[in-house]
Amino acid sequence: MPVEFKDYYKILGVQKNAKPEEIKKAYRRLARQYHPDLNKGPEAERRFKEINEAQEVLLDPDKRARYDQLGPDWERYARPGAGGAPGQGGFQWVFTGTPGAGGQDFSQFSDFFRTVFGDLGGAGFGGTSGQDVMGRVRGRANGRARGYAPPGEDLESEVDVTLPEAYRGTERAVEIRREDGKAKRLDVKIPAGVRDGQRIRLAGQGGPGGGGAAGDLYLRVRVHPHPFFRREGDDIHVDLPVALHEALLGADVTVPTLKGRVSLKIPPETQNGRTIRLAAQGMPRPGGGHGDMYVTVKVVLPQKLSSEERDSIQKLAAKRADENVRSHLL
Repeated sequence: MPVEFKDYYKILGVQKNAKPEEIKKAYRRLARQYHPDLNKGPEAERRFKEINEAQEVLLDPDKRARYDQLGPDWERYARPGAGGAPGQGGFQWVFTGTPGAGGQDFSQFSDFFRTVFGDLGGAGFGGTSGQDVMGRVRGRANGRARGYAPPGEDLESEVDVTLPEAYRGTERAVEIRREDGKAKRLDVKIPAGVRDGQRIRLAGQGGPGGGGAAGDLYLRVRVHPHPFFRREGDDIHVDLPVALHEALLGADVTVPTLKGRVSLKIPPETQNGRTIRLAAQGMPRPGGGHGDMYVTVKVVLPQKLSSEERDSIQKLAAKRADENVRSHLL
């Protein structure tokens, strides 16, 4: 069967020149709308998978650049050995994935994604496709002076983690496949609290030296956006839906955190938009301790009121008829 082209920009509802911030915002909005835990509709799971696939491509500079260059001839470029295919121009291939899990799992992605991004450049671990990220050469001196043993080239690649993985720390299996066909596998520890864009240096794991020391391999960590949590530095922010009666009368509610569920006391007469701080419920800090978590109350108004409920609200409105909550605007 022919492989269907995926318009990732259309899936997320963004323009082709959208900035990463716009893409993250669109992803978070759609992920909340179609997350299977919140939306039990028949199309929700399929749409959620499409949304995740689209952000996987559009937030990865290498994948997005390749995707944008494909155009109507994408099938020709997706074939190994075709013009513009990876593996040419002196690059090395770096495959990353979860140790023992056969590389990054692309099984939930479409045939189009696996054709273009998952199956190029050879197999990853265990005969399955790894995350094919092309190691970028970071130019050490390459000239050969008399009596000078040049060092190897530094390589740089990316490794993807989720926000919960960044919270607790994780591991990734990295396989470096060189142009001579030889491969080397490394198990890399991703530290707890790692930030988006942070680099991890693997000394001596880059290109071989021409008589000098081997270069280094730098793994740049990319932390995926989360459907509910927003990270700002070491702090975590989350919007918490609260029923009207809970906001008016106060309540003990359950709040999700990256560590687990905790109980939060909503004070009586809590206003919509109020932010409550949960100390030490944020990301781990390199020097010890944790950031904080900030919970913003989002009051959810009731719908489909009964006659009795409507009468009660009308009585409340009559008692407070002299109140003008917009007086400061007039």
